Amino acid sequence: MIRNTPFFILVFVFIVGCAKQPNLYTSDEIMEEFHPAYFEFKYLQAKGRIVLEEPSGKITKGTITLRAKKDSALWFSITPGLGLEAIRGLVTAEKVQIRDRMNGDDVNMSFSEIKDLHGLSLTLPLIQNMVYANIPEEFSYRDRLIRIGKYFELTQVREGVRYHSRVSTNIAKVSELSTNSLDDRGNLEFSYPVFEDVDGQPFPNKMLMKLAIKNKDGEQNTIIHIDFSKIETSSTPISFPFHY
Repeated sequence: MIRNTPFFILVFVFIVGCAKQPNLYTSDEIMEEFHPAYFEFKYLQAKGRIVLEEPSGKITKGTITLRAKKDSALWFSITPGLGLEAIRGLVTAEKVQIRDRMNGDDVNMSFSEIKDLHGLSLTLPLIQNMVYANIPEEFSYRDRLIRIGKYFELTQVREGVRYHSRVSTNIAKVSELSTNSLDDRGNLEFSYPVFEDVDGQPFPNKMLMKLAIKNKDGEQNTIIHIDFSKIETSSTPISFPFHY
């Protein structure tokens, strides 16, 4: 298993699934000009299922609980089939904290420390955008944008990382996202095949993530399958319990 595997998981596994049939999001409108949609909420809670395929070949299945306060905190708890919590994490604007009871690889790092150690330029807004299928960075004149059929193809370069987003003209959300570091230290791919209607907004109901990290042992690949369910938003404050 990759050392600090829970750190890489944390960036993208704030989600879950179950057998409930989602209320799928549909729209008859077509985005003629580029105006991507952003998921708007104050507090969010979700539950569901996750499947993690590690580089060693180990496959872990479990449930996950997600709690979020927009632009403030992302909290998650992962529980395998035995019913005991294995991983708990909290991401704020300042740092990333993960308690890994299963492997013992705890994380307590600022974003600047993460960049120095792993070469990853992460922020809370960027992680939020990846989770909610928003475009990764705010659109600007520096970016390359073309329209091909039913999609806008958007290329952005920020902090030594290239992001390529395929944005649906039908729901104005990212359907595919690929990122790679310009120094070739790793890449990440997202696929968002299904969107659920949450408060009249498209929310990615299913997600597939592929993470490739290059180190002295070669390329390490991790695949994460996520299926959202019971997604709820509210204006009532919720707690984010975390203790080392």
